[in-house]
Formats: sequence, structure tokens, C-alpha cells
Amino acid sequence: MDRYVCIHAHFYQPPRENPWLEAVEAQPSAYPYHDWNERITAECYAPNGASRIVDGRGRIAEIVNNYSRISFNFGPTLLSWMEQQAPMAYRGVLEGDRQSRQRFGGHGSALAQAYNHMILPLASRRDKETQVIWGIRDFEARFGRMPEGMWLPETAVDLETLEILEANGIRFTVLAPLQAARARRMKTGGRWKDVHGEKIDPTVPYLARLPNGRDISLFFYDGKISHAVAFEKLLNSGEQFAQRLLGGFRPESDRAQLVHIATDGESYGHHHPHGDMALAFALKAMEDSGQVRLTNYGEFLELHPPEVEVQIEENTSWSCSHGLARWYSDCGCNSGTAWRQHWRGPLRGALDWLCDTVAARSEELGADLFRDAAEARNQYVDVVLDRSPAAIDRFLLQQAAHPLSPRERLRALQFMEMQRHALLMYTSCGWFFDEVSSIEALQVMQYAARALQLAQQLSPGLDLESGFVQLLAAAPSNLAEHGDAAALFEKLVRPRMANLRTIAAHFAISAMFERGQENSVLRGYSVETKRLHTLEAGKARMAVGQAQVTSRTTTESELLTFAAVHFGDHNVTAGVGSPMQEQGFQALLAETSAAFSRADFPEVLHALERHFDGATYSLRSLLGDERSAILEMLLESTLRETEVAFRRVYESHAPLLRYLGSMGVEKPRILNITAEFGLNANLQRELGREAMDQKRIKILLDQAREERVTLDRPGLGYALQRSVTRIMEQLCDDPLNLARMRAASGAVQIAAELGLPVDLWRSQNVFYEIAQKHLSRGSRSQQWLTSFLTLGEKLNIETGQFEVKLQLAS
Repeated sequence: MDRYVCIHAHFYQPPRENPWLEAVEAQPSAYPYHDWNERITAECYAPNGASRIVDGRGRIAEIVNNYSRISFNFGPTLLSWMEQQAPMAYRGVLEGDRQSRQRFGGHGSALAQAYNHMILPLASRRDKETQVIWGIRDFEARFGRMPEGMWLPETAVDLETLEILEANGIRFTVLAPLQAARARRMKTGGRWKDVHGEKIDPTVPYLARLPNGRDISLFFYDGKISHAVAFEKLLNSGEQFAQRLLGGFRPESDRAQLVHIATDGESYGHHHPHGDMALAFALKAMEDSGQVRLTNYGEFLELHPPEVEVQIEENTSWSCSHGLARWYSDCGCNSGTAWRQHWRGPLRGALDWLCDTVAARSEELGADLFRDAAEARNQYVDVVLDRSPAAIDRFLLQQAAHPLSPRERLRALQFMEMQRHALLMYTSCGWFFDEVSSIEALQVMQYAARALQLAQQLSPGLDLESGFVQLLAAAPSNLAEHGDAAALFEKLVRPRMANLRTIAAHFAISAMFERGQENSVLRGYSVETKRLHTLEAGKARMAVGQAQVTSRTTTESELLTFAAVHFGDHNVTAGVGSPMQEQGFQALLAETSAAFSRADFPEVLHALERHFDGATYSLRSLLGDERSAILEMLLESTLRETEVAFRRVYESHAPLLRYLGSMGVEKPRILNITAEFGLNANLQRELGREAMDQKRIKILLDQAREERVTLDRPGLGYALQRSVTRIMEQLCDDPLNLARMRAASGAVQIAAELGLPVDLWRSQNVFYEIAQKHLSRGSRSQQWLTSFLTLGEKLNIETGQFEVKLQLAS
């Protein structure tokens, strides 16, 4: 067969971690999910690992791993998050690549990606090399093989970048049609022809000669079909998607042809809801048609090496019609707003200044610590992948210029972390969108702030911050309330910065509420309690102690003394300071305990001021998610009292509210608020119970309807989804337990009847897992089989496929 189809999906999200905590903090705009990584995983990354093909009745006929039949790449920083926070979705990605090697002649479908989505043509050669090496090493660690191809961020390309790819063993990359300049047939040695834009033939591979005398293969994707997927709602119909791909072949050609497209992978489920299902249907339809063969780039390149040579348009990308200007100027490319992007140039200028200043200082520091600082940075990715003491020891043993003292070890790791954050601050998303106050632009400023902080730790007395902030002042916001990037830095970046004492303050405050807390891991830090004394007096609490706080990235560590007091509600104060001599610690403990025991709270505060030289912290000083967790603890009793009061008011007046509703009379606002709060709280509680009461839930929903109460549908749906998933996973642990089977069936029935937005994706996957393991004659009774197939029907699964298998097995 000489007709092939390949769909490439570029899966990527900007890094979202707080650089000090190495963790993603809550993003309210992603509600009801914790953050956008979590939300997009649920909508896209996980579904593509277990996508549905449905029958004519809309019932699930098959569950497939899309990754196994397409070409794809994942950003390394995204995979790092998925490995920790979404392990099932992560395993689906790795399994997809494993299956693709079996399907496509040993060629895996996963491509590597330059590490943190830096626009490579705008980078120095040294940074390009590190980005490529880190991307390859991260890929090898995850997929267990060397990548054949590498995705370039925004497909941004120049010849130097291609040289670096080839020098590191990369065979090919994928570009946009607009990035081809001229082409000619290699065998005939014909004249060069202009192929700019849609003149390029995307159905064949190309060979690019490099200035160093080597070469690399290039694929130029079909621009029109790719655009239709991304912007013309082609994914509304899997059948139309398949037909459009089949229509991409050139009937006049007598050569092997590859119709291939490239889009953001988020098109398949996030940008286009259920786009993963359209993809799965299209892949199956094309395979079943017998007209084409699915393939990936590595396999096609082996079967059909390039016969055409190409010259590229340097310094171009797939998302800026002005080349690369989107990442350094107000070129006019935007996300559809009327805002101007005058801030892009000054933001890059500020980062360039910081980068150059750090680079100049790095030469001197690096020479003192490493045999070859540039090579050490390239190899530091091994530590990024494995933060264990053993991995750090191996790295320093191999790269250090001489045996390092403890202080030199700390400086060496701080030096490498400074280098890492100086790379991360150039993540392309910081300039892609329209406003300097966007979470993406703020993210790159956070990375810059962390690099700046580390640089100043390495060179005490060096003041980089004032110069950096002054440069940020030239980057204006489109929103008057934000002013400029300098103001945003002060308002939104600086409060996120953490250090060992911030962590100690958080630990001190949490120690008042969490019993038995001796050792703790707070995001990028570990805390080991050395001594801890706690006191309570009514609602007031106090904790005094000492703890060893250690950074898990730089290994910076300090023994700190702390004291914290809570007077009730939000009134929390903590003091943190250097370790005290035994006499000083006992004096602190005695003074604060005595004042606390007699409820002399002003004197407790005065004691903290004296012993910690005014270095005190409030809730505002604490970390984002951790601050929220402590606030929840602080507010627990208040909320419980409020909820009881609201429910009492609501239940006392519920008949009146229903009567007013039946008469069409507008309810008093205060009664409407209590009704809304009471019903939503009651429903949340019922939907979260271990054993849900279907009748009770139905009564509450009927009340909400009669009283015209607005329900928190996303929140209630999410709560119900979690409950159904929990019950199904309990069944997976004990699948032959008929009582659990009935509980699962009842939970799914509730989900079907409530009309809430409930995603049964994970529950359906669990059903398939159980079917694969237990639908055998030796492990089932007729009662179990009937119950199990009934559960499948409720999960919208076509169970006839399993009945056929059972008949065949019999």
C-alpha cells in the first residue's frame, strides 16, 4: 500500500509550578478542578489513553489508546507533573508508545521536545544545546529509548538548531508548510523551485543539508487540514475528519504518499470536547476502509527515505506570521483581543539583561566548582529527574572540579538551580498571549525572580533586583489597575517567594492544628522536628519548637526556632529565628507559656517580638495552597456554626418557601440565600457519603426545583463523580463481591438520574479492567455475571461484546 496517514499531536501546557515550592498552586479559573493541568488532564490527556468508540446507539463499543496509533510529543515539564499528579494518564502515554512500536515496525510514535518550550532561534547556541540534550535525556528516562524525532517549540527553526538536533542523534523534525523556502529533486539535480507556503508538497519527506555538511529529514504537515482541525470544527464529526484526511492525497502522484497533520494535542478533548472520540473514530474508520495504512514518521522514513531536498525559511514558526516577532515585539499577533502587546519587548529585554548578567557571573563561579560548567549544566538534567541524595552525589562526583566541601556542594547546587531557572524564564508561553498580567507572563517572571534570588545568594552584596525591576517598569499592562510589569512583580510575584524561614513559619502554624506531626514534606522542602511544645486554652493554641528545614533542590538547610500562637478566627502570629542556646529557648518557652496560660495574649505577642527581633509572620506570609489549608482549619468551626444556623433558618421556613414558589412570588433575598446554601450543602453531604441515599437525594433535588434554587451544578457533579469513581475502584479491588457490585450499580444509577455533569470515564475504564480479568468461566457465577452486565448497561457500555466472548469461551 502506497498511501499512509499520520496524525501528530503536540501535547503541552506551560509549566505552572511555583518555582520555590516546585508545585502547582490552586488556580480558581480551573474550577471545579484544582488547576489547569488537572482540568486538561481530565478533558484530554487521560481520555486519549482510553478513548471511546461508540456504536449507532451511542453506547461504548470499544476503548482504545489513541497514543498507540498517532504520532505525538509531550512537553517534559508536563510529563513531570503527570508522573506525580496523574499517574494513570501518564501510564497511558507510555503504554501508547510501547504499543506503537509493535504496530509500526519498531518505531515508537512519541517524539521528544526541546525541554521547556523555549523559542530556540532566539536563544544562544549554549542554551539551544542544553534544551535539546535535556529534552532527549528526559525522553530516554521516561520512554526507555532514544527518540528518533524532536518537536521544536512553536516549530520555531533556524539552521543552527537543526545542526544541534542532528549532532545529538535526532533524525527528523516536523515543520509548517510556510517554513519551506525552496526544493529540488535530488536524483535529477534539478533547479531549485520556490515552494513557500502551500506550494510545498506535504505528502513526501524532505532532506535538509546543513552548514556542517550533515543532513536531517523534515516533514511539512498539511496546513489546510491541520487548520480545519484546530479552527474549523472538523472534530465535530469523526467520519468527516476521516474523509478529509483521505481526501488529502494527490491523485496525480505515482509515489508513496503520506497525508499528515500537526495540531495542538489539546484539540482532542480540551479545545473540542470529546475530540478524542472523533480522533479514535477517524483512526478506526481509516483502518477499516482498507484505503490507507496508519503510520508514524519513523516508520515512513525507513520505508520511504527523502528524494527531495529542501531549504528552510529561517527564524520562522507555525504561530507567528512575522517569523518570531511574537516573542519579542508588538507584531500584531494576538489571541483575538484589541489589546496591544507593547510589553513583550521590555519583558524580554529585562530577562535578557538578567540572563547576560547571570551568565557573566556564572563563568567565574562555574570555573571554581566544575570541570566544565557548560557540560555540567547539560548533565544536570539527571538530577532534575532524580532528586535523591545518591543522584546528587553521582552528579557532583562526575562533574565537580575537585572534592567539594559541604559549603561548596551547596553553592554547586544553587549554581545549577540558578541556571535551570534562567532557562525556564524563557518558556515561550510568557509572550504568546495578550496581557503581561496573564498567568503565563507572571510565570516567567517568577522563574526570573528565583534565578535572581539564587544569584544573590551566590554573590552576597550583588544587587540585581533593583535593576531588573526597573527594566520591568517599561513593560506596560493593558489594564490600568496593574500599571506595569514592575508593579505586577511587587504585587503578585514577590508574595509567592519562599525561603527556609517562610517554610518554618508555615510548619509552626500548622503544628498547632495537626497532632503527631514530627516530620513533614512541604512541597520543595522537608521539615524535621527537633522539639515541639503545644498548648491549648479554649479556642486559643500555641506551639513552640525547633525544626531542621531543608530545601530538596539545593539541599540548603537550617535549624530554626519557632513559636506560633492562634487567638481564634484569623488571628495567627508566628515568629521564626536562628537556633537558640538551651537557656534562650527555655526562656522563650517559659515566657510565652506563662503569658498564654493566663490568657495574656498581648504579652505573648510582645514575647515573640522580643525573642525573634520582630521577624514575625501572619497568614498573609504563608504559601498559597498551604495558607488555604490552614484557613480551612481555622474556619472549620465558624463554617460549621454558620451552616447549622443557615440550615436551621432554611428548614424552619422551607414550607413557606415552597408555597411562595408555587405562587410565583419572589422570595425575600435573605431566605433565598439560606435556601441556596442549605440545599447545596445538604446535597454535597449526601453525594459524598459512602453509601448514597437515592431517595433522600431525589427529595432534595425536588425541593430545589420547587423553590427555584440555583444549584452549584459543576460542584455537585464533581462531588458525585468522585463518589461514583471511589465506589467503582472499591469494586475493582474486590470484583466478586456482590454487595459492592450492588453499591456500584446504585451509584451509577443515581448519576444517570440526577442530570448533573458527571464524567463516568474512570468508572467505565474500571468496568473494562474487571471484564478483562474476570469474565472467565472459572471466576464467575450466573448471578455475578448478570449483575456485572447490568452495571455495564448503566455505564452506557455495549455489553453484547462481552456476551459474544463468553459464548466463544464456552
